[in-house]
Amino acid sequence: MVRRARRLAAILGLSSVLGVLSGAAGTALAVPAAANNAAAASGTERYQVAGLEKPASILIDRWGVPHIYANTLYDAFYVQGFMAARDRLWQIDLWRKRGLGEMAKDFGAAYVEGDRMARAVLFRGDMYREWLAYGSDAKRVAEAFVAGVNAFVAQTEAHAELLPPEFRILNYKPARWRAEDIVRIRHHGLTLNFTGEIDRAQIYCYVKPDAVRADWVRRELDPPITPRLPDGLDPCALPAAELRRAYDLATAAPRFPKEWWASAEAGQIPHEALYAVLDGNSDTARSLGSNNWVIAGARTATGRPILANDPHRAHGAPSLRYISHLNAPGLSVIGAGEPFLPGISIGHNDTVGFGLTRFYMDQEDLYVYETNPAQPREYRYRGRWEPMETVTEDIAVKGEATPRKISIDFTRHGPVLYADAKNGRAYALRAAWLDFGMAPYFGSMDYMRAQNWDQFRAAMNRWGAPGENQVYADRDGNIGWLPGGLTPIRPNWDGLTPVPGDGRYEWAGYRNMDELPWAFNPPAGYVVTANENNIPPKHPAARLGIGYEWSDTARARRLKSLVAANAHSSVADSMAWQNDTVSLPALRAVAILANVRSDDAQAQRGLDLLRGWDGNERADSAPAALFEVWFSKYLRPAVVRAALSPDGARLAGYGDASRVLAVLERPEPWMPVERRNEAIVSSLKSAMAEVERKLGPDPRAWQWGKLHTAVFDHPLHPILDAAARQRYDVNAGPIGGSSFTPMNTSYRNNDFQLTAGASFRMVLDVGNWDASRVINTPGQSGNPASPHYRDLAPLWARGEYFPLLYSRKAVEKESRERVELVPQ
Repeated sequence: MVRRARRLAAILGLSSVLGVLSGAAGTALAVPAAANNAAAASGTERYQVAGLEKPASILIDRWGVPHIYANTLYDAFYVQGFMAARDRLWQIDLWRKRGLGEMAKDFGAAYVEGDRMARAVLFRGDMYREWLAYGSDAKRVAEAFVAGVNAFVAQTEAHAELLPPEFRILNYKPARWRAEDIVRIRHHGLTLNFTGEIDRAQIYCYVKPDAVRADWVRRELDPPITPRLPDGLDPCALPAAELRRAYDLATAAPRFPKEWWASAEAGQIPHEALYAVLDGNSDTARSLGSNNWVIAGARTATGRPILANDPHRAHGAPSLRYISHLNAPGLSVIGAGEPFLPGISIGHNDTVGFGLTRFYMDQEDLYVYETNPAQPREYRYRGRWEPMETVTEDIAVKGEATPRKISIDFTRHGPVLYADAKNGRAYALRAAWLDFGMAPYFGSMDYMRAQNWDQFRAAMNRWGAPGENQVYADRDGNIGWLPGGLTPIRPNWDGLTPVPGDGRYEWAGYRNMDELPWAFNPPAGYVVTANENNIPPKHPAARLGIGYEWSDTARARRLKSLVAANAHSSVADSMAWQNDTVSLPALRAVAILANVRSDDAQAQRGLDLLRGWDGNERADSAPAALFEVWFSKYLRPAVVRAALSPDGARLAGYGDASRVLAVLERPEPWMPVERRNEAIVSSLKSAMAEVERKLGPDPRAWQWGKLHTAVFDHPLHPILDAAARQRYDVNAGPIGGSSFTPMNTSYRNNDFQLTAGASFRMVLDVGNWDASRVINTPGQSGNPASPHYRDLAPLWARGEYFPLLYSRKAVEKESRERVELVPQ
């Protein structure tokens, strides 16, 4: 290990590698500031590039937003790709490498199985049909975008100082892109339902007498439904751990753990270390959604519509979102997307504004097959043995002269994630997002250019994945809402558990988009969505089984009350609502404490601190510090244990927050009131003890933000030493809120550090575009040496914004850098 570190130091040209070279304990890599020699320079950068049709200019404003002025339509997307690579090359190269299953090529044997599973969920259909699914010029847009990315890669090959430092740390080079890479990669679409089916099957296996109760506590279903196990499914035969592992390897983001850095032995590294698996006891998975709303001019101070959106995703450095502004003949659109995709998914053009949240339609199923004892690659389907299709591919592995041969099996339903030849079973993923036209978020190609409601709705009729709520507003004063996404038709089951793959449980195609609800200029004058089940109960779609697993309704209910109560709202009001930290679950829990008393002095102090609290989880709030520690770590599992059998409690975990509160509010028949009160007091005492250990004995000094901090970790965090982490990680300091507040700030229970929430927020003053406001975090750049790597984090943490400048005059006034591209 010492030799490896010294060899790497020599490659990087570093004088030393700091940290203790302790072999088995791992090595932290120090990256001297001198190595970060790609700092952005003020003034003008000029590049001569191949593939550009005409000269183009980019004005970069003081907040790091590139405003692109191209002379042809497709040059605009070329330049967008170039600038995304200029600002985020390592991030987008890693996304491509992970998505295509090419991690082992540069990072070694530990990633081989992850590469195999990533390739299992690549789109493998006919590319001609695939491109047509997105619109007439989707392929040309993608070709222009990747040509721009590749043009910047070429610049790094000619000018080594342009190469982001992560490539030097890990000692590899960026790859060239192909247009089909953008649409073949599918793992980034917020896939969730598959593991829910596994969890539910386990409950129906291990808690047979009490499965319905245990599942009710574990996960709220809306509309209410009692899941039914399909005939012929043995939930106890399901290899749950192996299936979760395979799904994680196929879909989760990559990590670079110390174990990998310290050891070449792939078998010693658990998959949870190599891929960012969600904590099953946290609320993070359910909070990976968003808030959005649109308000008609009759309810605003200016008479113009207001559209607001803050998408919630996992946090890290650099940000998932990238703001850019594309101008070309026939196109002027600004907003955010993901840096590895062309176009804008959240923002506005000259006429129309748009914003999205997740609409949790169920697009996945787990199929279970009986396999042929004599030929394990055959499965029983409708009374006969049907052969799997087997694809054999090479995986290049760093340090190995010969690529490894791997095989991936496919049934008629999808890729086989796990096969158990000993027990004669195979398990496959069926996912709508593996079908034609389902590349996540690429469907924005059409709707970002819509000029009216009819065009926007037509574009959303082609939207595939993930399921989305889109809000709409235009300069004529119209507002609207419509969900989009391909919803499978399941004629004879609910989609909540695995099903046999023997032909009895087949999708009958997809729902027509016109079957979904929508609203145009609704009588209320506003629409709010926050990942709740917002299908109107009387709408026919409410009975179609579109989906049952939605986010907790707390954010939606709080936001709807705020919007409804203000008849003349402003852009500033919407900004404040996006940063609102009132927790409705906290208010429910505090109300339950009204008649609870304790003879224990410590517990009573806790009760006194929480009683009368307004539920506002500000960063400086003492009651918020106690409540979140109590509710997330102690109260919920205590209630689950009191309400269920030991096996039921183990599988229900921390329980669904709304279900736990419902049990507390009406403890019968779950438990006697006295037992409920005992669970409240004992759990509160434990929480008090933890907060006292961490923040001291005096509650007057407690603050939620002293525990709950916004730290954006870089993916290389585990292998960097303390000094390097200071440069690569971004600590934005104390933060308020929780998973259940409009300002969504999910955290991990072990240290309360922020894990997910709104990195990007936008509020549009529709028609008066320069008055719109936006924030990204931690910054627009992915280069730690850039002034735009962390400059937005303090603004974001304070709930502040900057202008989303649109007019050329406003852009020029605030520009600080200029980039010129000319054809080669």
